[in-house]
Amino acid sequence: MSVSGVCQVCESAEATHTCPNCGAMVCDEHYDRELSICVQCAAAARQTDGETSEIDQSDVMR
Repeated sequence: MSVSGVCQVCESAEATHTCPNCGAMVCDEHYDRELSICVQCAAAARQTDGETSEIDQSDVMR
């Protein structure tokens, strides 16, 4: 699938991925390769799973 446009998180970098969870177009920096979703959805998923690791908020919202 072709992605064109600007990252919906940082609004500056070219979007190279579309989150299958929420549909957001995001750049490489805002795409969580481990979960294959955007960093915003990844943060929510990790909170739901009860993980205790800290998520850098600068990666989640810019």
